[in-house]
Amino acid sequence: MLKRSKQREAILRELCSRCDHPTADELYTQLRKTMPSISLGTVYRNLALLSNEGMILKISCGAADHFDGNPKPHYHFSCTNCGRVYDLDMPVHSELEAEAAEHTDFTIQTHALIFYGKCRNCTTTKS
Repeated sequence: MLKRSKQREAILRELCSRCDHPTADELYTQLRKTMPSISLGTVYRNLALLSNEGMILKISCGAADHFDGNPKPHYHFSCTNCGRVYDLDMPVHSELEAEAAEHTDFTIQTHALIFYGKCRNCTTTKS
């Protein structure tokens, strides 16, 4: 269990209030509005701690890691054009773990799935 800190609680609160899967830099920019003394290093360290504890998700896709305040299993979509990450409202197929286990001698505990393509905004925007 993590020790309580004002910064960590503010980071977690901010992340859980959002559904846009921000990067550490985006969280830092937002948090500076109410906590001007918070450092970017503090944001990065706390995101790593929260992720390691399973309290948040770290989504590694594209140029920067994105973070999700919802740690429950669910799928994501990453736009290859703008880099945004979205939740997909669809059931998690846990049978994929058993199917994958048939092809290896590893012990599979869970899985993460990210779909890639262009989001609605990038598809409708003329480039």
